[in-house]
Amino acid sequence: MIQQVNLTLPRIIKPTSQYYQTKITIGTDRTCSCPPNHLNCLTPKEWLKSQIGVWQFFYESRDIRDKNVHPATFPIALAKKVISLFTHEGELVLDPFVGSGTTLVAAKDLNRNALGFDLQEKYIDLCFERLTVDNFFNQAQQIAIQDDAFNIPNYIDKDKVSLIWTSPPYANLLNRKRKNKSRRNRKNEQLNKIEQYSQDPRDLGTMELEDYTKAMGDIFERLLPLLRPKGHCVINVPDMWWENERITIHVALINELRERGYELRNTIIWDRTNIVNKIGIFGYPSNYITMGTTFEYLLDFWRPPES
Repeated sequence: MIQQVNLTLPRIIKPTSQYYQTKITIGTDRTCSCPPNHLNCLTPKEWLKSQIGVWQFFYESRDIRDKNVHPATFPIALAKKVISLFTHEGELVLDPFVGSGTTLVAAKDLNRNALGFDLQEKYIDLCFERLTVDNFFNQAQQIAIQDDAFNIPNYIDKDKVSLIWTSPPYANLLNRKRKNKSRRNRKNEQLNKIEQYSQDPRDLGTMELEDYTKAMGDIFERLLPLLRPKGHCVINVPDMWWENERITIHVALINELRERGYELRNTIIWDRTNIVNKIGIFGYPSNYITMGTTFEYLLDFWRPPES
């Protein structure tokens, strides 16, 4: 199947654009030749590797690792793994908190259409910069939109999204001075820095956990009708320690999204030990604490099939 590409659509949409808060004409259907009942385009060997519940990834040269550019990025390889597992070529991927644009870059590599949303203009500009690198084999479109995730239904019709994939802000847990307790070299450039995304009151990164969880629920409840039945929603989150208390973000989100109509299908561990350097001794010798820097959760939900 050949999808029509709307060549008039820009790579980014801002509040001044004619496309702001209007329905976006973008491809949503498969362009591959896979059988109708296949979940993805993976080979049996690739499928088998994906069944392992602990994943590791490496960074590449295109990845953004400078926290001065963005405080919380993830490898392109992670986004490509999730997108490859839950979509076909030509289908639509949605990232409600697109940040530095890694999801869009991965979608471009994989010939998937994608929309990414973020409140901050500087991150939308960063997405544009990363998307301007040509990929001549790509027939899909990837667009970054500066808008609140709550407004996403203004852009997309129901039952059009095949995958929601995102790494959202982690409540206000970055909105505090960094003490570098888990780092062997504590006196580095991040010491005493506050790595928040912004101080916009709409930003989930400024909220207490209870308010954050409800806001996430409100957003994802509005996204659920956009997702196709049995379409997956994968959310990357860590847990954190704060004042000697474990803040279980992943538990809060699982409970909230279940209340909003999502069904939890899998929990995958992103093992980050191969990309974390110079780990310090944290809690020794009397308080055992697993550091959030060494692993994160990939929460895999779907929209339940209609009865």
